[in-house]
Amino acid sequence: MAIVVRLDVMLAMRKVRSRELAEFVGITESNLSLLKSGHVRGVRFETLSRICEFLECQPGDLLAYEPDEETGES
Repeated sequence: MAIVVRLDVMLAMRKVRSRELAEFVGITESNLSLLKSGHVRGVRFETLSRICEFLECQPGDLLAYEPDEETGES
């Protein structure tokens, strides 16, 4: 996957529990867990905005682009 979710890093840096964030954002802890692990196909801007508001960060602090590794073909 080219987009990496770094939500767990931000939670640790802010010393915040997933439960607190989920309650503030208005999503379930299981959905937050799926988001943290990158097992989602998308995220609503409203959800991303609430996460950024709670963690006092920018979307770029939560998401990173990492190119897929090459298959080794020449």
